[in-house]
Amino acid sequence: MTAGTTLTNGTTAEHELAALQREHGRPLFALLLRLCDGDRQRAEDLVQETLVRAWQHPEALRADDFDSVRPWLLTVGRRLAIDARRARQARPPEVGDAILENARVMADHAERAAEMLDVREAVKTLTPEHREVLVLVYFQGASVAEAAEALGIPPGTVKSRAYYALRALRRVLPGYAADLR
Repeated sequence: MTAGTTLTNGTTAEHELAALQREHGRPLFALLLRLCDGDRQRAEDLVQETLVRAWQHPEALRADDFDSVRPWLLTVGRRLAIDARRARQARPPEVGDAILENARVMADHAERAAEMLDVREAVKTLTPEHREVLVLVYFQGASVAEAAEALGIPPGTVKSRAYYALRALRRVLPGYAADLR
């Protein structure tokens, strides 16, 4: 499309705009791709915005001062790219989905309190022997040898009681099974 071509309303304007895109779209896209640091989607959006500007200002394309509209299109596209870059720099950076998927989720205090009540009720269902071992080893942090000495039983008995206590808790608390390993 040359500078002397006029854009009119209706399908003629659409055909002329399509011809403008076919003739100047690739060089415009190449320029904008470089200005957008290789971001194809952003460059495509800017090409589209540049063509919208050409459609909105047909008088600029009709000027007799130049042989081709390409310099006008490239200038408009470059200015749009600069404006887009400035707008992005003025805003805080966007958080991508990948970052959110890897973010650690912190449980609120109400959930934690409800879980503690569930575990307390479940521990009450254990036999006293199992409960003693579980409290010493898991809640108070005693080693197997320390628990065996405190209870006056062999270390193997402490291990087996802890195993069976956890197994009983898994049955009582099915939703917490992963935490009881």
